[in-house]
Amino acid sequence: MKFDVSRELYQRACRTCPGGIHSNVRKAWHPHPMYYDHGRGSRVWDADGNEFIDYVLARGPLLLGHSPQPVIEAVKRELDRGLMYAGQHELEIAASEKICSLVPCAEMERFAGSGSEAVHGAIRLARAMTGRMKVLRFEGHYHGWFDNEFWNYAPPLETAGPRESPRPLPASKGMSVAEGEHLVICPWNDLALVDATFERHRGEIAAVLTEAIMCNTAGIMPRPGFLEGLRELCTKDGALLIFDEVITGFRVSLGGAQGYFGVTPDLATFAKGMAGGFPVSGIAGRRQYMEAFGDGTVTHSGTYNSSGPNMAATLAAMEMLSADDGALLKHAHAMGQRLMEGIREAGGRLGKDVHIRGVPAVFHVSFNDREEIVDYRTSLARDAAAYDRFWLALQERGIRTVPGGLWFVSTAHTPQDVDQTLAAIGEAMKTV
Repeated sequence: MKFDVSRELYQRACRTCPGGIHSNVRKAWHPHPMYYDHGRGSRVWDADGNEFIDYVLARGPLLLGHSPQPVIEAVKRELDRGLMYAGQHELEIAASEKICSLVPCAEMERFAGSGSEAVHGAIRLARAMTGRMKVLRFEGHYHGWFDNEFWNYAPPLETAGPRESPRPLPASKGMSVAEGEHLVICPWNDLALVDATFERHRGEIAAVLTEAIMCNTAGIMPRPGFLEGLRELCTKDGALLIFDEVITGFRVSLGGAQGYFGVTPDLATFAKGMAGGFPVSGIAGRRQYMEAFGDGTVTHSGTYNSSGPNMAATLAAMEMLSADDGALLKHAHAMGQRLMEGIREAGGRLGKDVHIRGVPAVFHVSFNDREEIVDYRTSLARDAAAYDRFWLALQERGIRTVPGGLWFVSTAHTPQDVDQTLAAIGEAMKTV
């Protein structure tokens, strides 16, 4: 493959765009940030005309694949009617009703613009409802880039503190370190330690904030009973349980991870996957808490919240996903299951220690010989350099994946896509 046009665009972009990009998570691409021209279904074409089967899917939002036509058509119709009103319209009601019909915790729902915004709103609501300030969260989890969220995502072990009581560490320069005073950090998947932490901070914790599946770090699944234990501990102490379902929402199941695991939080946040690629997020939860947004007790605002075209996209995407008893989502899971099994078999044929974690529509692949990966620190026991070579070899063979090992599967991926991908995987693994 040639990347001459992307290189030229990158050099041009660096003159006016910091780093040549507009989101720092895009910096990892090799040999330089890639520039794309268009996408359709399961595939994307870059500025040089190279074609890729896409398992990045905009890092999650394109659950329905690139340019899903029912969503595009719904947005086109709404664009002819209006963009924004600084007021209400029927589509936002219909979209909320649809989400509340699917998500177990969603007795009420509020729209926002990004996952970071939604998590920020949920934290504020939990603190207001409990009268407490501390938030218990977990090492290696990503909840957005705001000052009260971007902590302990990928901390260096030499500064992270002991496993039993990690230090609150900001993940960027320029953050308000005072926010760390209100955080309590625990390793994930260790219910006994969470229980002990509640004992030390009895009556002080406003909320437990967690990814229900540790998608942002190694695709780690919860141990049996862990989420149920969090639910019990929160109920016992009067803290709210918040599921960050920005990735898992509507992808793991129509009801999100909470529907998949049968554990209902008090609040949940959603974004990627809920609007076919349009910038929409949401906070959902129990009526007794959510009504505080409505009566003005807790402020949640946003000029762009629930704009007409975004709500048209949300409703269309939700209707596509829920039609025929979730047939499209079941298809995505079937394709993902074939991929997971095929990657594992390819590793076995070549004698490589390949670990796959997660669920078929979003899973993580790594090279390591550790049998059990349960939290951030155990996830570090992997051969990252080997995966970098594997990722690059896949890209050179027309398979686009997230560099760190996360794979997203869409409803648009076909058996032919999977066959082509597995053939490329077999060849790429030989280069590792």
